[in-house]
Amino acid sequence: MEELWQKSAAEIAELVKSRQVSAVEVTQAALDRLKAVNGKLNAVVIETPEDALRSAELVDQAIDRGEDPGELAGVPVTVKVNIDQAGYANTNGLKLQENLIADQDSPVVTNFRKAGAIIVGRTNTPAFSLRWFTRNQLHGHTINPHNSRITPGGSSGGAASATASGIGAIGHGTDIGGSVRYPAYACGLQGLRPTQGRFPAWNPSGKDRHIGAQLMAVSGPLTRTVADLELATKVMSGPDLRDPWHVPLPYEMGDFPRRAALCVNPDGMQTDESVANAVWQAAERLKDAGWEVTEVESPPLQEPARLQAILWLAETHRVGTSILDKEGDPDAIHVFGEMIKLSPVPTINDVLDALQARLGFLRDWQLFLEKYPVLICPTSSEPPFPDLLDLVDFPRVIKAQLTQVGLPLMGIPGLSIFTGYNESPDGKIPMGAQLVGARFREDILISAAKEIEARSPKIEIAQP
Repeated sequence: MEELWQKSAAEIAELVKSRQVSAVEVTQAALDRLKAVNGKLNAVVIETPEDALRSAELVDQAIDRGEDPGELAGVPVTVKVNIDQAGYANTNGLKLQENLIADQDSPVVTNFRKAGAIIVGRTNTPAFSLRWFTRNQLHGHTINPHNSRITPGGSSGGAASATASGIGAIGHGTDIGGSVRYPAYACGLQGLRPTQGRFPAWNPSGKDRHIGAQLMAVSGPLTRTVADLELATKVMSGPDLRDPWHVPLPYEMGDFPRRAALCVNPDGMQTDESVANAVWQAAERLKDAGWEVTEVESPPLQEPARLQAILWLAETHRVGTSILDKEGDPDAIHVFGEMIKLSPVPTINDVLDALQARLGFLRDWQLFLEKYPVLICPTSSEPPFPDLLDLVDFPRVIKAQLTQVGLPLMGIPGLSIFTGYNESPDGKIPMGAQLVGARFREDILISAAKEIEARSPKIEIAQP
C-alpha cells in the first residue's frame, strides 16, 4: 500500500478535501520521511516542523467549517533558501546572510499558503545560487538521491533531491540559467521554468535586482508528475501586486496545433548519443500521441547565451566582486572566476547592446514558436554530470549547458521532461529532454508533457 508521503499533490489534496485523511496526518508523514532520508541527502537545510503542523491544523479547521481549503489542501511542499519566508533566514547559501531573517512572505510563499500547501522545509542552494551543483560553506553538500556520484543539479539541487526522495510533493526552485530545469533533469523529475512574469516573485528582505535578473530570473516548480506540475503552475501564478512584472493571465490561452519541432543539436550543440536518444524518445512518444513532429534547425542560442551571461553577471560586477572574497566560498570563487573568463566586465554599451539584441532574438523565437508550438531539444548535451565537475572542467560544463543559459534571455518557458533511466556501472542515471514554448503558453508545454509522460517509464521515488 502506498504511503502518504509517496502520493502526488493531486492525490493528497483530494484525500484531504474529502476528509479521507487529515492535513495533519499528511504533514506528519512528510516530516517522518524527511527525518528518515534527509540525513543522507542534506536536501532540506532549514526544517520547519512546528509551523508545518500548525498550518496543517488550520487547513483541517477550514475544512471542518465547510470552507474551501485551497487547491493544494494539505500538500507538503518545500521552498528554496533564496526566497523570503517570514521568520526564517533567506541565506542564498551564504554565511553573510545567515541572520537575514525575513519579516514577510514572498509572493511564492503567499500563493502556496493561500492554496493550503504546507511548507515542511527550506532547501539547499550553492553559494549565490551560482552553479549546476549544490554545495556551500553554510549548509553543506546536497546529494542526488538516485546516485550519489552524479550532481543533484543546481542551483535548486536541494529542491530536486527532496522531491525525488519523497520529501514533499512539490519543490520550489528558481531559474536564471537552468536552476529548475537542470536539477529536474539530474534527479529524474518534471520541472518548469515559466515565462518571465507568469509567477509573481519578490524578496522584501533585499533590494530589487538589476535589469538582467528582472528579465530572466523566475521561480518554478519541480514535481514527480506532470499533473502536479500543472497544479503548481496554476497556484504559483496567483496575482500579487508586489511584483510589477507579474502578468495576470489565465492558465489556458486558447487552442493550438499539435505540431512540434525536433532539434537534437540546437545551434551546433554537440549532443551525447545517450542524450540524443532521450530526445528522440520524447519526440516519438509525442508523435505516438498524434502530434506532428518535424526535425528542423532551432533559432539561435549561442549568441543569446553570451548575452545572457553579460546581463546576468553585470549584477555581480555592479555589486562588486569583493562580496565573493568576503563570503570566502572557494567553490563560488572558482566558478565565478571561470565565468569571468568567458564574460568579462561589460561596459554600459555592452549592456545596452545586449538589451537591444534581445528583442530581435525574442522576435525570432516568437515567429518560430508560432509555427511550431513546442520545440523538443536537449536539457543538456550530456547526461547528468559527475558531481562537482565544474571544479575540474568548467569549460566542459558550460559548453553542455547551452540551452540552459541561452533560453532565459528571451524570457520564454522551458519544461524538463523525464524520459527514463539509464543504467551505468556507477548506478542509475535519470534522463530527459526539454520542451520549449512561446511566452505564457505553459499550457501547451504541459499538454505535450502529459502525452510524453503517459508513454514513459514511471518516475520512481528514490530510496537513498
